Amino acid sequence: MDRASLDRLIEALSEQAPLSRDGETLADLRRRLADLSPARRAALHAVLGRLEGEARGPLHVHGGLSALLAADRFGLGFQRLDKAEDGLKQAAAGARVLMDLSGVTAWWGRLLAMPDVRVVGALPDSSALLPQSLMIARGQPEPTGDDRTFWVTDSALPAPRLVETLGLNGLAAAPLIATGGLKLMMIAGYVQADDGRLAGLPGTLTGVIGAAPLF
Repeated sequence: MDRASLDRLIEALSEQAPLSRDGETLADLRRRLADLSPARRAALHAVLGRLEGEARGPLHVHGGLSALLAADRFGLGFQRLDKAEDGLKQAAAGARVLMDLSGVTAWWGRLLAMPDVRVVGALPDSSALLPQSLMIARGQPEPTGDDRTFWVTDSALPAPRLVETLGLNGLAAAPLIATGGLKLMMIAGYVQADDGRLAGLPGTLTGVIGAAPLF
């Protein structure tokens, strides 16, 4: 490819990069990716992820799996963090932080006390796979038409009972991780924190901590 053609390609890709994380922009990106083959979709998503990272500032990463997922989607231009606490502090200060779900600390439970920091993304972001890493940042995520919501509870009920209870309230849920006396559940769709279907659910410390789009 000659330089002029390459410049035009980069310009065209840059125009598609989701520089805004509002719901309408992400929904439009999903529509544009939908008709591509899996290989092309993955390649374009990786290119757009790198362009987005260039425009939105540095990415911070905590955990080995998050580092692998970040490298695949956003490239190697990220900063590694040693502690989950550091990730929460960076997010509160305005950074984007990708953090492993695995681990001995329920860092995601801390978001119940940090209403300005929410889950805004999750990787992998395919409906065929469970998320292994959560992106947190300041601000509230917007609905895109195909999302997953993350809900925390300190209920002692086993995960299958919680799934059943949520289902009786009209919420399709799946357990993600349990540690430190807290459970993280994933609910299909975009569910707001004040959704009436969440009222009266088991647990004394519960709440929505954010949502992430599917692609």
